[in-house]
Parts: sequence; C-alpha cells; structure tokens
Amino acid sequence: MITYRHLLTNPIKKFVLDGGFTSVFRTMGFIGDSLSSGEHESYSKESGTGYHDYYEYSWGQYIGRKCGLKAINFSKGGLTAKDFFEFIQSNDERANNIFAPENKCQAYVIALGVNDLNNLDDKYQGFGSIDDVDFNNEDNNKDTFIGCYVKIIQKIRKIEPKSRIFVVTTPKEKKKKKKIAKLYLEFAKFLKILPQYFDFLYVIDLMKYAPIYSKRFKAKYYCGNHLSASGYKFTADMISTYIDYLIKKNPKDFTQVGFIGKKVYNELEKW
Repeated sequence: MITYRHLLTNPIKKFVLDGGFTSVFRTMGFIGDSLSSGEHESYSKESGTGYHDYYEYSWGQYIGRKCGLKAINFSKGGLTAKDFFEFIQSNDERANNIFAPENKCQAYVIALGVNDLNNLDDKYQGFGSIDDVDFNNEDNNKDTFIGCYVKIIQKIRKIEPKSRIFVVTTPKEKKKKKKIAKLYLEFAKFLKILPQYFDFLYVIDLMKYAPIYSKRFKAKYYCGNHLSASGYKFTADMISTYIDYLIKKNPKDFTQVGFIGKKVYNELEKW
C-alpha cells in the first residue's frame, strides 16, 4: 500500500517540480489580486511607482505551463471579494468573464483576502461569519467580507457543480501590524471550516506551511512590494505541490476528475 506519511509534517517541504497530480486537471481558474496576477512594481524618479499586471508571470500561468493545463486568470491588482463580480463582467481588458461557457473550469484556486482585510472598515460591514451566508440564494449574503467571499464559491458551484475548489490562506509576514495579523489568522481559521459546508473544497494553508515572508525571503523573491518573476515561480511550485499532496491524501475525491464538465460519470465512485 502506498503511503505519504513523509508529507504530513509539511506538505510543501519538498517541491514536486513537474506539478505532480495537479496535472490531472485540464482547466483551472485562478481568482485573486495582484499576487495572483503576476504584478510587477516599477519605479523611476520621474514617474514614481508603477504597477503592472503581467499575467504570463502569474503563478497560475506558471502552473498551467508546467502541468500542461489551461490556466485562466480571474484576477487583477487590488481586487477584493466585493469587487470580483463587477470586475469579471466589466469591459476591463484584463477581465475574463467567469460565467462565459468557454471559461468553465474543472478546478478553481481562490487567493483573495489581502486587499479585503487591509481595507476592511472601508469596504465591508465587518469581517462577518458563516451566518452571513444564505445557502439558498447567495445574492442575499450580507455585505461582510465573509458574505462576499463565500458568494464567489457559491457562484462557482453553479457554473460547474463538480468543480474542485482550493482556497488559500495568507502566508505569515514579518513586521505585519498586529491588527492585520490577527485578521489574517481569523481568516485562516474561517477557511478551515468551509469544507464542512462545501464538498470537494480544500484548504491550501500557506499561513501554516509556507516560509515566513521575512526580509531575507523578500530579498530573494520580491521586487519592491510585490513578488518578482522568481517569486511567482516559487509560489507556483508551492501551490501545485500542495494540490498534488491533497490529491494524494484524498484519492477518492479525484477519481472522477475526468468527468467534470461531462454529461456522464461513474455511479459506483464518489461524485
């Protein structure tokens, strides 16, 4: 019998550089902010700081290339859960409409929260809780961060009911303000209860397992206040290795991945 006990200490301690079992998916959507968009930060004395979404450098596209799957960015710099649906249905040249039939995916990775939690009082009616969610009609969710975040999951499941969804906690960062650090921790705790409410939803816990984003880490993988090309590649290796681990840990959950989006499936297997 194959076991993966060596992964239990830290599922991303050793990167699976070819993406491993992440490659079982043929389409994957990436929902997030600047760090999901390959954003590069430029600077000159004449024009100051500039922000540029270079999607080809996003960790989602790195995953797409190495796993041979179609990766679609539903992301942009500064994006929040509250702004998400307005953005993807806008005329912004960066926007891919998640509701378009050609953009339906077998799996989605949601990496939102940084902009939300840093602007919580301005954007939302509080952090919120699972009680803010209307499981019969997501459009009735309360205007809290949690209400808006879970609405994305609910809409995804209407787009592709059998999609596999991976939600990402924010990694630890040195010198983070105590108030924000506390919100990040509260958010991570919330994400860990979501599998109780949604089948085939998994937590990629970067807060627990990723390296601390220290001064030393940023010297290697940052350009200004955003990741460098190497940093996005590093993130792609973390995320795909973690997904590979989750598939190995829950093999029955992924037996029918090939049927996601199809009209047929195997009634004898988990579905």
